[in-house]
Amino acid sequence: MTSSRIDILVIGAGPAGTSAARAAAGKGLTVICADRRAEIGVPVQCAEFVPMPLLRSVHETDSRVQDVEGMLTVLPSGLRHRRAFPGMMVDRARFDQGLAELAQAAGAQVETRCQFLDWDGEVARLRRGTDEALVVRPRLLIGADGPHSLVAEAVGLPRQQVVYTRQYTVPLLCPYADTDIFLSDAFPGGYGWLFPRGPVANLGLGADRRFEENLKLPLEQLHRQVLERGLVGAAILGRTGGAIPVGGIRPMVHGNVVLAGDAAGLTHPITGAGIPAAVISGERAGAAAADYLAGDMGALESYAEDMRDQFGPTLARAMQRRKALEAVWRQPAAREDRVMRSGWIAFDEYFAA
Repeated sequence: MTSSRIDILVIGAGPAGTSAARAAAGKGLTVICADRRAEIGVPVQCAEFVPMPLLRSVHETDSRVQDVEGMLTVLPSGLRHRRAFPGMMVDRARFDQGLAELAQAAGAQVETRCQFLDWDGEVARLRRGTDEALVVRPRLLIGADGPHSLVAEAVGLPRQQVVYTRQYTVPLLCPYADTDIFLSDAFPGGYGWLFPRGPVANLGLGADRRFEENLKLPLEQLHRQVLERGLVGAAILGRTGGAIPVGGIRPMVHGNVVLAGDAAGLTHPITGAGIPAAVISGERAGAAAADYLAGDMGALESYAEDMRDQFGPTLARAMQRRKALEAVWRQPAAREDRVMRSGWIAFDEYFAA
């Protein structure tokens, strides 16, 4: 790969990166998709829920674990509210790996243990393992490298605001088809969750470290809370965590550099949902990159405009709700059900003007 001249270099082999690589390679372009991890999709750093519109991608990757029927939201008072919210729990590692396999089948080269170092507008330097830096000269660079995107930093964007998460895998003692959401001042800037995955469940929380530094203690308290319901066991079968961008949409086009997925700030700032936006933006970015290199000079800006049109209004509302909640965390108002209802998607108050 040293001194390679290629059409497109994609940094990040998550759902956005591999979707972009697949779309571009499918147009006959030479594509390298590089990821710093040793194994695609590992470690898993999400709750693994996807909505029904992603059924095609889930089917293609053979990653479905179980269906979800509803969302049970637990308010600060303990009051529970249930609504229909169909979706699927997936094996996220298998989902990511399946998308990478599809990209390879389309002709893309997927590289693991390959770290992005820098970009000068024409040349990207990468490092595989402990080897010397590799030089790649792509005609176009796609940054799909997550919330701490080094590609975004290379084009001058500041770091995104993020919420940090911590999650346990615990035994699920009976079949369960709801996703449980816990709204509490114990998780300021985020929420707690219990997502069923067949014989186990993902139990986790996210919080803004400006308000809560220690995620371990509130997660242990949440574990005890669901233990009392007799829904899960006491054993902790696995631990993980990560960062979720919550700052909203960022500029996506920077000359011959395009951002997609979390790197573009397309993750929902309230729910943290990012997989659908990653797949959609990745596919569109890859197709736009191919059109751009074929001579359509407006293709990249059209991609960015399409993403703003599709996701902008939803993310703008979420940013408004997020800012309103930031004013009340660690205040008495954060313990009021009516306040939390206005900040969560399961309630009509969230969508009120």
